[in-house]
Amino acid sequence: MNELLDGSRILVSLFFLLYASWSDLETREVSNWVWVFYAPVAFFLTILRYGLFNQDFILSFVVTLALSLTLFYAGGFGGADAKALICLSLALPIYPVDLLPPTLGVYLPFLFPLSIFINAVFLSLISVVYILLRNFLRKYRSKKKLFEGFEKESLGRKILVLSSGYKVNLAELEKKNYLYPLEDFESLEEKRKLIAMPRDEEREKIVSRLLEAKHDGHIPSDVWATPGLPMLVFITAGLVVALFFGDILLTILTSLAL
Repeated sequence: MNELLDGSRILVSLFFLLYASWSDLETREVSNWVWVFYAPVAFFLTILRYGLFNQDFILSFVVTLALSLTLFYAGGFGGADAKALICLSLALPIYPVDLLPPTLGVYLPFLFPLSIFINAVFLSLISVVYILLRNFLRKYRSKKKLFEGFEKESLGRKILVLSSGYKVNLAELEKKNYLYPLEDFESLEEKRKLIAMPRDEEREKIVSRLLEAKHDGHIPSDVWATPGLPMLVFITAGLVVALFFGDILLTILTSLAL
């Protein structure tokens, strides 16, 4: 019975997270109906598995809830990302050891969602490597400075932009709503400036200013933009890795200690 419930909770989680990831990739939006259905189904299956007052379940949920809300209000998480992690704490608060005995890596048995989150962060670094390679290839081929026109910007801001975005044509930026500008042009006096943390609500205004500046000949056609991190994709991948491998960080630390 325990194996059946564990398998059901894993399949339910993968179903909702895969759909949410697809939606996030396609539109950068996830309907709240995903979490409205996922949360109660997950909670019901977990209650059947562990009971209502299981201390490990409660601890895992409280810690994950606190982490998710902290990251959301600090601006490090989107609303869908936080909801996904909270739902995971309802669905899989504890490693499903009866179904998948841990034979590979190290994991946090009573804080399983935390292992999923850590894995997601590590896996998201893959996108940073891709972006850096893309930027250095562009510099190598064009033989031009990557930050021409931004000489007054700080080194720290340039590093953030370099590792999170790349140059795209303004027409592409305007058409693809999942791309966010990493530069702005507010006036001739201020000229061009880099944006380290783009916000959804400012996107359209900034794109409009950039298009006007391009039309007036103040900026080139290619501007800095970021596709943003589809964190839900990495959370889903982090779940799969956690189930079959364990916690990436703990495994690395344990290997180094031995």
